[in-house]
Amino acid sequence: MCNMTFEEASGENSTERMDSVANALEEVLSSALPQGCVTVGVYEAAKSLNVDPDNVVLCLLATDEEQVEDVALQIHFTLIQAFCCENDINILRVNNTRRLAEILGGVKPGGEPMDLHCVLVTNPQSTKWKDPALSKVNRFCRDSRILDQWVPFINLPDR
Repeated sequence: MCNMTFEEASGENSTERMDSVANALEEVLSSALPQGCVTVGVYEAAKSLNVDPDNVVLCLLATDEEQVEDVALQIHFTLIQAFCCENDINILRVNNTRRLAEILGGVKPGGEPMDLHCVLVTNPQSTKWKDPALSKVNRFCRDSRILDQWVPFINLPDR
């Protein structure tokens, strides 16, 4: 198994490419949210994947440094990753849950914080989603798989 990150393997301009993909991911989430195409939470994501996996276009698995050693969370991630790989769903690991919370609004109605460990992006009910930002993220995932990095890692920069 290759332990190089996509940045290390892709060489020149990799920082710009990673920033570009992070920006594209933010665009995807920002445009999917008002359309109701975002599912947030490990349990909610598992239910959505079970009901309609063909409608999921992207899966984000998010942790911060202090959560990396959470065994229960890693077991959930392993199961979700296996399901997504089996169903050809692109997966990204994201390391900045605080920034993810800012993009997605951070709290459920009633003020309860969201479980941002798993976020799914789905197609709108009426049509297949054609978005250049989503295409860029999907291309990044595909290029990462070519380099044997099946679950690429994205750093969402603070704003």
